[in-house]
Amino acid sequence: MRATTIHAPFDMRVEDVPDPAVQQPTDVVVRVLRACICGSDLWAYRGESARQPGQRIGHEFLGIVEEAGADVRGFRAGDLVVAPFVWSDGSCDYCAEGLQTSCPNGGFWGSVGSDGGQGEAVRVPYADGTLVKLPAAAAGDDRLLTALLALSDVMGTGHHAALGAGVTKGSTVAVVGDGAVGLCGVLAARRLGAERIIALGRHTVRTDIARAFGATDVVAERGEAAEAAVRELTGGQGAHAVIEAVGTEQSMRTAVNITRDGGSIGYVGVPHGSGTGLDLSVMFDRNIALRGGVAPVRAYIPELLPDVLDGTIDPSPVFDLTVGLDGVPGGYRAMDERTALKVLVTP
Repeated sequence: MRATTIHAPFDMRVEDVPDPAVQQPTDVVVRVLRACICGSDLWAYRGESARQPGQRIGHEFLGIVEEAGADVRGFRAGDLVVAPFVWSDGSCDYCAEGLQTSCPNGGFWGSVGSDGGQGEAVRVPYADGTLVKLPAAAAGDDRLLTALLALSDVMGTGHHAALGAGVTKGSTVAVVGDGAVGLCGVLAARRLGAERIIALGRHTVRTDIARAFGATDVVAERGEAAEAAVRELTGGQGAHAVIEAVGTEQSMRTAVNITRDGGSIGYVGVPHGSGTGLDLSVMFDRNIALRGGVAPVRAYIPELLPDVLDGTIDPSPVFDLTVGLDGVPGGYRAMDERTALKVLVTP
């Protein structure tokens, strides 16, 4: 089969690799119908996170089960499924607690020795604990398939941030970051009943999506100017709930400084650069809570899936460029140069 590999910074290739096969009785093989490029993939692309030459890449995909191992009970050939961005066994204490990202038998797609989502097919370990079945009819609906793909990562991650930030009905929410996760955080906050949602972002195309997703206000300034703008919009107090979806020192500092005393920050931006921006004495004095981390999206898919299927939420607009598999290297360039928000891949 063909799959995307990374060989060095800015050196992405689509190459012939061995076809995946069932290796353990709990495996399935999924033929990929939709995949995408994540903002976190760009850290490998730019050389800011290490990869071995030839390593696979991509952690968001959905597709059709082609083969199932003898011990797989929940899936059979022909099923349409979506995969969260990590696999998990579904039976450990962490999985039972809804923290599948800490499963001791789990792992990330594209890690050394595993298939990546940006290819024609993927071997899925622990299929019963990992995959979620989708209605077969969705396979014929391009827009719905694209919306469902967001459940593999960005929609669940935005939801995780909103929960960490303590979004409740009637609350005021600020979202730091206008990437796909931040935009899905806006959508998640609206779904949870936020009354006011302030989106921080400088790119009109993206903030237009934020408004369509439910943002009531947009702040285009950065740094201290952004903090002042949010304070002005909130009567000097700040937001009850703040979603941090960038992961830099500056973004975290902004998040702290626009949080209302007694409020919470839900952080899901992958830390890079300094990755701090925290003054614990300030957070202590102002009773600011910090919750978040790697989103256990497998725990959230069953809750979010019905709302995507019935159109209550539609995250598909975050995908603004579509490429075939051979177009993946160009898709990385487009996202790196910020001419694309999130690239959809149709193998």
